[in-house]
Amino acid sequence: MANTAHTSSAAAAGTVALGDLTVNRLGFGGMRLVGPGVWGPPRDRAHVLAVLRRAVALDVNVIDTADSYGPYVDEELIADALYPYPAGLVIATKAGFTRPGPGRWVPDGRPEHLRSAVEGSLRRLRVDRIDVLQFHTPDPNVPYEESIGALAELQRAGKIRHLGVSNVDTDQLARARRITTIVSVQNRLPADGADDDEERDVLAICERDRLVYLPWAPLGGGSLASDAFERVARAHHATVNQVALAYLLRRSPVITPIPGTSSIEHLEENVGAAALAPSLTDDEIAALR
Repeated sequence: MANTAHTSSAAAAGTVALGDLTVNRLGFGGMRLVGPGVWGPPRDRAHVLAVLRRAVALDVNVIDTADSYGPYVDEELIADALYPYPAGLVIATKAGFTRPGPGRWVPDGRPEHLRSAVEGSLRRLRVDRIDVLQFHTPDPNVPYEESIGALAELQRAGKIRHLGVSNVDTDQLARARRITTIVSVQNRLPADGADDDEERDVLAICERDRLVYLPWAPLGGGSLASDAFERVARAHHATVNQVALAYLLRRSPVITPIPGTSSIEHLEENVGAAALAPSLTDDEIAALR
């Protein structure tokens, strides 16, 4: 049973500037809304539409998705649940993978693929311009500059408002920024400290230059069930997942977690981390590092 003592509003996490947009620092990731293997429709479509609506009711105003989730299904669910979109809601989608089957992911950074992917996302999300388009992953078979350059052209054409990158190292981030303005980085940064020096360097660049850092799989690192996480959770009458998200919120002012779920109960639990974060003591934060 999720702990609801800290369920409040994503606004309790504070805000961050995503380009010229302002979003609350606790978002929602849509990957878990689709079928097993991130493939096909959900088992209960009505329920996942209710999850999305509940997220917005809890003041979540940045939702992360991708054309590859489903594929295509996730973007359609978001539009079916939330269109016409409420003022201030930011939909961030991604392009750069093809999906030959459940659980299978093939990078595709060819400019022609990215152009087609963006056009498809525009249709499915029912928008004239994508708020934030993130290049999902570098393609080892395509020069990185060609992929980013194609997205920058689409941005200049008015089809993308802001560009972000995902699954990048410091060199790839620098190369992307030489071509265009990058407002966000979406990399794997689990709350249990299972990151490495390279990822800490990427985060340091984001902090220095005020790029939003969207950690994917924030609750799926290694062992959140450590003595430290459990001890802090007991002290605050919270769940371990709430402590993990609260820790990430405290770790850096640019970190904006985007935990995903297909459960309203777990959604409310996750949002509760926003109110929990300010109450963690410095000693508790140090113990969780």
